[in-house]
This record gives sequence, C-alpha cells and structure tokens, in this order.
Amino acid sequence: MLITHDTRCALDTVVDLVNTAPEDDAAPDGLSDVAALEDFVRNHAISGVEVLSEFDLSAVRKIRGRFASVFAAPEARAAAALINDLVAAAGTTPQLTDHDGYDWHVHYFAPGASVADHLAADCGMALAFFVVAGEQERLRRCEAPDCRRAFVDLSRNRSRRYCDSRTCGNRLHVAAYRARRKEAAG
Repeated sequence: MLITHDTRCALDTVVDLVNTAPEDDAAPDGLSDVAALEDFVRNHAISGVEVLSEFDLSAVRKIRGRFASVFAAPEARAAAALINDLVAAAGTTPQLTDHDGYDWHVHYFAPGASVADHLAADCGMALAFFVVAGEQERLRRCEAPDCRRAFVDLSRNRSRRYCDSRTCGNRLHVAAYRARRKEAAG
C-alpha cells in the first residue's frame, strides 16, 4: 500500500490523538487543557490553526473518542460508517496545496475550519484510505495486557502486535522468558 507523506502525517496525528486519551480513571488526559492542545497542534505541524479555546479543546476531545471507535471497529463496514460520519460532519472540502516547502498534496478541511474539523477531515480521510484498500485490520490496539495504545501496523506481513516493540513487546518477551526459566528450574 502506497502511503503519501501527507497521509502518513495524518496517520501519525490520529494515532497520537487517540493515545492522548486516559486509559483509565487514574491516568492523566494528554489533552488536559488548551495549552496541551496548543502543544499537540504545534508538535504535529497542523497548518491553518490560529487561536485555540476551551471550545476547541472540547471538540477535539469529542472527535478523539470517535477516532478511538474507528480503531475498535470490528470490521470494515463499521469503520466506514464511523469515518463517513466524521468526515461529513467536518464539511470536507478537498483542495490541492503546496505550502511550507511540501510539494502538491490534498487538504480535506475547509478553509477557516476549526482544529476539530481539520483533524476530522484530514485524519478521517487517511483512515478512509485504509478501509478502501481493504487494510482496516491494520488499525490496531496494542496487545500488551497493560497497554491499549492505538497504532497503525505498517509491517509488510501485518504482524505487528505491540505499539512499541522496544517497550511493550520486549517487556512481554522478557516476562515469558523468565516464566519459562522459572518453570524449567522449578
């Protein structure tokens, strides 16, 4: 599957957005306030965003939950319905642009769109490309028992199971190794 630069950026953004949600009641919200949203927008180079407010924060948290539902969708038809709702509500207006040193690419958000509509349109379309390509199963959650972070499996054989093999994957492999050693010794 060919993934363009802007689609990859949108995928990274939507994964990071979903992963800002607290995993349980004790965990902090990665979008705890407007300053955190401003940092998110800056760190992901989201263009065309001016002053952010509490309203923007609330709207972004709402679409974050809707994106999380896409990653949890049991099959492509359910994911498609969720994505269609997100993109339609954003008032999608595809436009070719070549800003900030990037070659021609498509923005799906309307000029002057809110940050929530911007994210819903661009990130929604990036996820839509996966459904269209028959690759919805690549939108996953980490299989580590104590981690449910979202990720997009871009491995060649669709075999990635953990959000990060150096942390979640390695931790589970070490635990399994120790359990085998303990059983063999014991």
